[in-house]
Amino acid sequence: MDIINATLKGREGHWDIRIDDGVFGAIVPAGQRASDTSDADRSERFDAAGRLVVAPFVDAHIHLDYAGTEGLTRRNDSGTLFEATQIRAEQKERGLITFDRVYDNALSAARLAVSKGTGFIRSQVDTTEDDLTSLKALLQLREDVKDWVQIQIVAFPQNTVLSYPNGRELLEQAVAMGADAVGGVPHLEATREDGVASLEYIFDLAEKYGVAIDVHCDEIDDKQSGFIEVMAALASQRRLDVSVTASHAVAMAYYAEGYMAKLVPNLLAADIHFAICPTENLHLQGRDMVPAPRGVAPIKRLTDAGLNVAFGQDSIADPFYPVGEGNLLRILEAGLHVGHMLSGRHLDQALDFITTHGAKNLGIEDHYGIEEGKPAHCIVLDCTTDQEAVQHQAAVLCSVRHGRTVFTRRPESYETRMDGFAAP
Repeated sequence: MDIINATLKGREGHWDIRIDDGVFGAIVPAGQRASDTSDADRSERFDAAGRLVVAPFVDAHIHLDYAGTEGLTRRNDSGTLFEATQIRAEQKERGLITFDRVYDNALSAARLAVSKGTGFIRSQVDTTEDDLTSLKALLQLREDVKDWVQIQIVAFPQNTVLSYPNGRELLEQAVAMGADAVGGVPHLEATREDGVASLEYIFDLAEKYGVAIDVHCDEIDDKQSGFIEVMAALASQRRLDVSVTASHAVAMAYYAEGYMAKLVPNLLAADIHFAICPTENLHLQGRDMVPAPRGVAPIKRLTDAGLNVAFGQDSIADPFYPVGEGNLLRILEAGLHVGHMLSGRHLDQALDFITTHGAKNLGIEDHYGIEEGKPAHCIVLDCTTDQEAVQHQAAVLCSVRHGRTVFTRRPESYETRMDGFAAP
């Protein structure tokens, strides 16, 4: 197929994109297609009509196995992370986390996300289940949906590595079964020493199995929670050939400037990536505190320092977050607001938070992006710039994976019924 008359980031004018055998071919100025190309040769063509074409969105952090479980036993009336964790434990104790429920809800959530432009998902999956039911369901889902979305699985010990019975063994079993990354929650371990030990064990597993690291790090309203510095130190010492991501890192919102001045260079030296979930942490953090903090990691500070920051939905209708629809443009808008990043220089590159930055977290840069020879994954947005995408929450008009159309959508239209009104 071809996509013609496309606007591409970093290129002036409009462009025609040829796709052959599932990979991007020639990318040439509009109307100057390769001489061996005729209309008869091309079985399918999408006219972008000047609209922006980008690589599919990357959700750097979500819990697909939790999707659709909000209210399954009871609602989270306090809105806190701690009550959400209790509710999740109750759901497991009552035998409500079955293979079919997890699979069906995760499939629905994945479809919803793809309909909003997502093509790559990194999903945390709870390993503090004696039979690893959720992991088995997500491993099956990963295989079943690979034609239209790529899912990475993070082995995630919701109830800790060291405090949960057999937590270490379950975490390793999950990685051995095929998880793409290994995670943890050091700030929820019984002591700081246990938190450090859990991180050391996570790095051991990553080295043993060659998987990435993605840790829920310091997701707590506590300026004393500093496991991010331990992650940086371990990453620098071990120098593993895998990506190392700190998810959430909300305690950084409370750190003193002097400590941040020491910490940020260490994070850069260790090549720590960040996965930040602005809407969910705005909801969960900073409750009953005066003055009320935002409870979101310092996105602008990290980005301006040169650290890789990606955004994620985190939850779709679960005890931690009762709403969510997998719309990363909505997450992006929230992140830019809370990060004070509506300046021109940030808006011009806004989509990077849900595209290229996420690709770095997932370690897929080599086969991500609209370049000749790379797999033909892309979406057409009903806009021409990053700023327009944010301002208008641009619809996805076409989604392509491996050169095949996943779906198309017609541009929004109006039928004017009242004199004096003109549709925007």
